[in-house]
Amino acid sequence: MRVVIVTESFPPDVNGVAHCAFQTARHLVDRGHAPLVVAPATAAGTGPDAQAPCPVVRVPSLPLPGYPQVRVALPSRRVAAALTEHRADLVHLASPFVLGVRGMAAATRLGIPAVAVYQTDLAGYARTYMGAGEAAAWRRIRSVHAAADRTLAPSSAALHDLEAHGVPRVRLWPRGVDTVRFRPEHRDDALRRELAPNGELIVGYVGRLAPEKQVELLAGVCGLQGVRVVVVGDGPSQAHLTEALPGAAFLGRRTGDELARIFASLDVFVHTGPFETFCQTVQEAMASAVPVVAPAAGGPLDLVAHGRTGLLVPPRDAAAVRDAVWSLVADPALRAAYGAAGRATVEGRTWAAVGDQLIAHYEDVLAARKTVVAA
Repeated sequence: MRVVIVTESFPPDVNGVAHCAFQTARHLVDRGHAPLVVAPATAAGTGPDAQAPCPVVRVPSLPLPGYPQVRVALPSRRVAAALTEHRADLVHLASPFVLGVRGMAAATRLGIPAVAVYQTDLAGYARTYMGAGEAAAWRRIRSVHAAADRTLAPSSAALHDLEAHGVPRVRLWPRGVDTVRFRPEHRDDALRRELAPNGELIVGYVGRLAPEKQVELLAGVCGLQGVRVVVVGDGPSQAHLTEALPGAAFLGRRTGDELARIFASLDVFVHTGPFETFCQTVQEAMASAVPVVAPAAGGPLDLVAHGRTGLLVPPRDAAAVRDAVWSLVADPALRAAYGAAGRATVEGRTWAAVGDQLIAHYEDVLAARKTVVAA
């Protein structure tokens, strides 16, 4: 199968869209298929993608104003040319919004089936950054996804949102987790002594430092006795958060085995953002056998079994976050039980398993197209 993955982000970018697109390309190669990736150029230019599992076509891009970590693709004929030159059987649109819109238009013109993967709560971001624009964001989401042969939602909450806003042909497709890289055996006592020299329990957040993530909700946790808050990630809110979270350790962006070592060395993982369509860091914490505290909204509703693998709290409720963390800090047996249950829950959610599910969606779409043509 010849697949063109048109993605709004791709490594070296560090985010959920980039990671999922990379894992998708790698799995397709592993299964004997022929993917091609089309992605915005990086800040360093269009240089070689030496670590990519397949060829990558880079489209000229500019940084998003006020958020330079995000690149926005400029108009280019490279998308349509890539589909034609690759002789694509199917187009995979990863979180389509700008580049993906052009990918969808090109696929429609060329008569190529398209699968659109919904991954970013753009309506929630519009509400956060502009205080309005949610309806306009949904209109754009609906127009793009309605043109696709199938839309894949990462969680039950996302699926229901899409259907409620009139997006047709939606199916569930979750995300995988690297259960070899993220595992409890990577717990590092030397790192723990470095982060918590007085023997504090370590409560961590991993992710972008941006307004929609609401990391400031950890302020109350910073005041808990015997607790050290550790924040991993970067973004436009970093300066604000260093003031809002007194005593917290900010480690910046970490990836790969180093990130896995940090995850496994936590005592509690907290995610604070209410706009997650999935929330990959929750899965990575669970794979590391770390109990989770997360908002009862979006993707975490599918991932966290309240009272078994972690605790779900009302969104945007700092007191609830603090109290949930304290209940785990005060009970080592409960932390251990939640951590073990979390690890057991995700052990079958490998990227290979969900990658095979994705290929099955592709095959369904291709078969449906052939049926329509034959009729």
